[in-house]
Amino acid sequence: MASMTDLIFLLLIFFMITSTMVSPNAIKVLLPQGKQQTSAKPLTRVIIDKDLNYYAAFGNDKEQSVTLDELTPFLKACADKEPEMYVALYADVTVPYGEIVKVLNIANENHFKMVLATRPPESE
Repeated sequence: MASMTDLIFLLLIFFMITSTMVSPNAIKVLLPQGKQQTSAKPLTRVIIDKDLNYYAAFGNDKEQSVTLDELTPFLKACADKEPEMYVALYADVTVPYGEIVKVLNIANENHFKMVLATRPPESE
């Protein structure tokens, strides 16, 4: 059971460590806009498309379709290869918050560094 501190920590990660990355993704997701950017170069990508399909890829590998249950073993295998890895979550703007929290929980339980991919705001 997650404590209040864990929840606040997750929300802090969620809102403060957003990241904008330009990497060609075959899977089309419309990222939410965010102004805050970090220079972190994540090594593992987790993608949730608008139909709630999950994909994951390590480094420059091609994305592969995974289930939520397969995600933890996949990320652990990536962490074995690269202990300092970052996990970038690319979630379509229409993905419900609850789905994103599932991935954040996996990251939190396994002490993975997580960044949330966003796209730059459109100029006004």
